[in-house]
Amino acid sequence: MGKSHYAGIDIGSNAVRLLIKCLNEPGSAEPLSKVQLVRVPLRLGEDAFVDGRISKKKGKQLVSLMKAYRELMEIYEVSAFRACATSAMRDAENGAELVEKIYEKTGIRIEIIDGREEARLISSDLIRSLASQTEDTFLYVDVGGGSTELNLVRGAELIESRSFDIGTIRQLSGKVRDEERNSFGDYVRTLRSTYGTLRLVGTGGNINKLLRLGAPSERANVNSLPVESLQRVADELRQYTPEQRMQLFRLKPDRAEVIVPAADIFLLVASITEATEIIVPTKGLADGIVDSVCPILP
Repeated sequence: MGKSHYAGIDIGSNAVRLLIKCLNEPGSAEPLSKVQLVRVPLRLGEDAFVDGRISKKKGKQLVSLMKAYRELMEIYEVSAFRACATSAMRDAENGAELVEKIYEKTGIRIEIIDGREEARLISSDLIRSLASQTEDTFLYVDVGGGSTELNLVRGAELIESRSFDIGTIRQLSGKVRDEERNSFGDYVRTLRSTYGTLRLVGTGGNINKLLRLGAPSERANVNSLPVESLQRVADELRQYTPEQRMQLFRLKPDRAEVIVPAADIFLLVASITEATEIIVPTKGLADGIVDSVCPILP
């Protein structure tokens, strides 16, 4: 296809994504450009967080999906790729067994990454973009289906990183422990008292959708969502069932279910830190995975 292509597979608790990017010419504004994104709402977390393992049905579906992703990467002549699984596969007792089965059937080696590596991949692009630009302190909040990753970044340096088992699928399944909620709140309060003013950065599909609902005119690479707008949108969404949200706000079925729990997590962090806005970059974990296999990026 003329250009070098790199790919990342993000096996999350709510959805499984394949992102393919191409390498741009030297001197381009961005080193990589998106050429293909496929997202399938497999919802592995529904099994992992309730039953403690991935069901046979969803295991077969994941194998089939990896076969399809392998074919798509071959069509794009992908030079290098990386596949990472997060909270649901970390929690599933048969996660490692499923990884081996997928490798045997597809040749795709999946890494079950811990919360710190997930947080590092999510924040890597932000850290590069902040290099020598500002000494502000940023709290990077990524809300997933199974966990929420918190990264504290100052002056292009990752200062602290924590992962908490608080995610949208866990909340919907009633599997978030009170001790984990308390620990999460205490940690954010400690960051606020230790580092002072924190600028919030939100990532993930939910905050991007909330941005479009709360600040529809914003369309830059990095947008800002006022917390009061987020609160307004969350309160409005809360009035409706997931089915009604699908119709009224044009949400996909899985997004219609998880968007309110996600908004609540962002609002909690904003309340504790007294932030008035949330910066919303367009990149997420899948981008970090792709960037990690591109030889020209640090």
